[in-house]
Amino acid sequence: MTATWYVLVPSRFGTLILFWRELPGGPKVYRVLLPKNGIPTTQMLQSPYAHARPGTCPEIQELGERMTSFMAGSAFDFPLEVLALETCTDFQRQVLPAEHGIPRGWVSTYGRIARHLGKAGGARAVGNALANNPFPILIPCHRAIRSDGTLGGYQGGIDMKRALLEREGIRISPAGRVLTDRIYY
Repeated sequence: MTATWYVLVPSRFGTLILFWRELPGGPKVYRVLLPKNGIPTTQMLQSPYAHARPGTCPEIQELGERMTSFMAGSAFDFPLEVLALETCTDFQRQVLPAEHGIPRGWVSTYGRIARHLGKAGGARAVGNALANNPFPILIPCHRAIRSDGTLGGYQGGIDMKRALLEREGIRISPAGRVLTDRIYY
């Protein structure tokens, strides 16, 4: 079995953990864990990730640095090629690239993404696929909102989602409603 490595990625929200493997075609990211309020990073490294070891390579080091900059507000698009999308469900392999395609400074709704994929009525399924996105930040699932304009959920918490969107120029009301006409799809 190929060794799984991890890199700790500092951010203003806390430490992210990027899990990766070195494969013949180059390194592939298998999972990104976002910090959770009150949960130490060392706890996130426990099962099912207890077998992972600390380690990096130039490509992963650069990716981690870009993630840190992104979390601080810099504009970056992350390549899909570095992600182990083959570990996702068939439906996620449709949803995640669609979500990846939403430009910085724009949002979309779960329902619009579903319709874009030809799955009218599939808003909840899109929401579930994004809730289980193994590559948050690299696939910017914070850009998906509810059809009523409210933020919806996020793996890193609603405060992180709000902050990421605001860094991208999206205004949000005190009640948590997105105030933009830049709706994608």
